[in-house]
Formats: sequence, structure tokens, C-alpha cells
Amino acid sequence: MADTLFIGLSLASILLLIALGLSITYGAMGVINLAHGELVMIGAYTAVLAGLHLGIGMIWAIPLAFVIAGATGLIMERLVIRHLYGRVMDTLLATWGIAILLQQMIRLEFGLTFFDIHVPGLGPGLQNLDLPGFLSDPFQIGGFTVQPYRSFIIAVTAALTLLTLFLMYRTRMGIQVRAIMRNPDMAAACGVNVKRVSALTFAYGSGLAGVAGVMMAGFKTVSPEMGTSLVVDGFLVVVVGGVGSLIGSVAAAGLLGEVNGIIAMLSNDIIARAAIFGLVIGIIMWRPAGLFSFRGR
Repeated sequence: MADTLFIGLSLASILLLIALGLSITYGAMGVINLAHGELVMIGAYTAVLAGLHLGIGMIWAIPLAFVIAGATGLIMERLVIRHLYGRVMDTLLATWGIAILLQQMIRLEFGLTFFDIHVPGLGPGLQNLDLPGFLSDPFQIGGFTVQPYRSFIIAVTAALTLLTLFLMYRTRMGIQVRAIMRNPDMAAACGVNVKRVSALTFAYGSGLAGVAGVMMAGFKTVSPEMGTSLVVDGFLVVVVGGVGSLIGSVAAAGLLGEVNGIIAMLSNDIIARAAIFGLVIGIIMWRPAGLFSFRGR
């Protein structure tokens, strides 16, 4: 049972990394970013390509993936999303279109296949990320099997969660983000550069998605469509925890991850998935604003 709870906690950690970015992005900007899963995919491909072409191991690929995914998110915000603030349905459709474009760019290797140029590590084929030796071999402690890689995922997620909480509640930038969450017009009237803060917030959330992609690449094959289902799971966490509530996202990720792990052990993954959706529906009916929401939208 302890092993199952541990696996559920590692799954919850990845869900939390994905949901943190969605939570602060949607909470601050009201943007439903359906391309968030593709940012996870970009992080995973960054790790694969860094290993193939730069000889960089997984550990050093994490900050690189954060930067690449964050820069991609910043470009998205500057070119498209910035012009659609306050138009939720328009941002939903626009980011869905961006998601499709990003997937096809990877499949077509950024268009190079038209010139018969192929980049190893890209394209429609499945890729894998090699784990460092010290993260590969499980060991026993008092009858409990410790899986180093899952422990590493939990540690990285805990560190990034604490960093995010510090940035949000102990820095000037975080105060500005929370002010925008509450009332963007009032924040602008008080001198907050709403566009600049929103762009940096979107880039940071995108960077977290990139790190989640590296974590996923350690035990899941990397493919252009790998992020499609993950964005749904991320939004489930955000909705259950409450829009804009980081503490809510932490609690919801832990709850959904553990429930999924336990039910999957007792039955199978399909029933576990159905149970998760049933649980989410029940929570929404009980508390439509989420477990820890401080505001509605």
C-alpha cells in the first residue's frame, strides 16, 4: 500500500507542476490556455534533443527546458494572447490553434522534411530520455522499495512549489500578480504594468510546464501528442482546487493523484480515470468555486 501511495504522490507532483502554471495564468489573465500541454511536450523534446546533440544529461536539461518553454510561452503571449485579453472564448480557440500548430511543427520537424532534412530526436517517431544511473536503480529501506526517479520528481516539484509560493507571496512581482487576479483595472490604476506582469506570469507558468515535460520524459515515451491529455488533467486540478489558489492546486493535485493511484491498484487505469472524473463532478457540484477559491470569475 505504501508503494501505491508513493506512486500516487509522484503522479500528483507532475499534475501539480502542470496545474501551477495554469492556475496563475488563468487566475491572473483569464486565459484558458489549451496549448499548455504542448509546452509540456516542448520541455520533453528539449531534454531529448539536449541529450542527443549537446550531450547534456537530464539534470541540466531541466533549467534548459524551463527557459525554452518559458520563451515559447512569452512569444505566444506577445504575438497572440495579448490581443485577446477579456475574450475567454477567443483565447480558448486561439490557444487550441497554437497547440495544433506546435504538434504539426514537431511532426514536420519545423518544415525541414520538405527539404528532405531530418533532425534526430524530432519527427513523428517515439523518443525516450535516458535517466542518470543514480536515478535508475531502486533500493530497499526497511521493507519499502524506494524508487529514486519518483523521489526525484517529488523533490523537484516541492522545490518549485515553494519557489512559486515565495515569488507569489514574498516579492513585489507576486503582489502585482495577486493584485491583477483581484482586479486588473484597479491594479493598473495603482501603477501596475498589467501587460508586462501578465507576460512574465505567462512565461513563468510555461516554464513550469517545460519542467513537467522533462519529468514525464523520464518514464513515458516522448511524442508530439503527449501533452494533449495532460492539459485536461491540469485543468481538473485547477478547477477542483479553485481558480487562482496555489494552495488549492497543491491540495487538489495530491487528492486526485492519490485517488488515481489507489483505484488503479485495486482495479485498473480505466476505472481509475472514470472515478477521477466522477470525483471532480461531485466536488464541483458541492463547491462550484473549488475547494480553496478566493474569488469567482
